[in-house]
Amino acid sequence: MNDDQSNPTPPPPEYAPKGSAKAKLMTFAATCHALPFFLWVGVMMLADMMHLLPDSGSEEVETLNLISHAGMYAARTGMCVVALLLLRPWRWYPAFKVKNLAPAIGIGLLVFVLWVGFETQFFKNLAPGLAELYEKWCVKPFGEIDGKRVASYYVENPSPYMPAECGWPLLVTRLLGSAFVIAVIEEFFWRGYLLRTARTPDFLDLDVGYYHPKSFFIIAVIFGLMHNEVAAAFVTALVYGYFYLFTRDIWAGVIAHVTTNLVLGIYAILTGYWWFWV
Repeated sequence: MNDDQSNPTPPPPEYAPKGSAKAKLMTFAATCHALPFFLWVGVMMLADMMHLLPDSGSEEVETLNLISHAGMYAARTGMCVVALLLLRPWRWYPAFKVKNLAPAIGIGLLVFVLWVGFETQFFKNLAPGLAELYEKWCVKPFGEIDGKRVASYYVENPSPYMPAECGWPLLVTRLLGSAFVIAVIEEFFWRGYLLRTARTPDFLDLDVGYYHPKSFFIIAVIFGLMHNEVAAAFVTALVYGYFYLFTRDIWAGVIAHVTTNLVLGIYAILTGYWWFWV
C-alpha cells in the first residue's frame, strides 16, 4: 500500500487530451467497470419507480405487482452476468495470485462475523446499551418497511425470498447472484475503479496499490450509506479496501467479498434472519 509520497505511479500532471486515444481508452475502461453496477442499481430503481414490485405502490399510485422481488433479483442477476461477460472489467488486471486464496477466504469470513455480530443475541446480551445505540443510530432511519425497522418487519412478515414465497429455484438464484454476481460487480466498481478515479479520470495510470486516505474514507462512507447496516457496511469497506491495497490483487478482494456474501446468504437461509437479504 502506498501513500501520496511513496506511490510509484502518482497521478499524471495533466489529464489525457479530450478525444485522444488515451482519453477514449479511459472512458471505455470506466464504462466497463461502472456500467454493471449502475445496471444493477438502476433496474431496481426503475422497477420501483414504475411500481412493478409488490410493495412499490404509494397513496397516489397503486402497485402494478407485475414481478416479485425474487423474480426481479433473478432478472437483474441475468442481465448483469451478460454485462460482465461482455464488458470484462478484469481485462486490465493481472491473474489471481494463488497465495492470496486462504487470506481472502479468511477476510471474507471475518467480514461476515462483523456483519452479523452486532445483531446477534450474544452481542445484545453482552452489551445491551451498545446494541441499543447500534440499532438506533447505525441502521439508517429509512431502512424501514411500513414504519417498522427492516429486522422487526421480517420477524412478523414473510420474506419474499423464503422458499415458501418464491420457491427454491429463485432462492438459489438469489444466493448465487448475491455471492457470484453483485460481489464481483462491487469489487471492480468500488475498489478497482472508484478508488483510483477519485484521484484522476486517467485511473488506469495509477498503481492498484495507490492509497489516498481522504478519497479512501469518503468512498467507504458512501458504501456504508448505500446499505441498511451503515456501520457494518462502513467497516466492511475499510476491510475490503485495505486488503485490496495490501495484496494489490483485485481477485483477492473479489474472493473475500464472494465468501462474505455466500456465507451470509446461507446464514440467512438457515436462521431465518431474512433482513440480511433486504
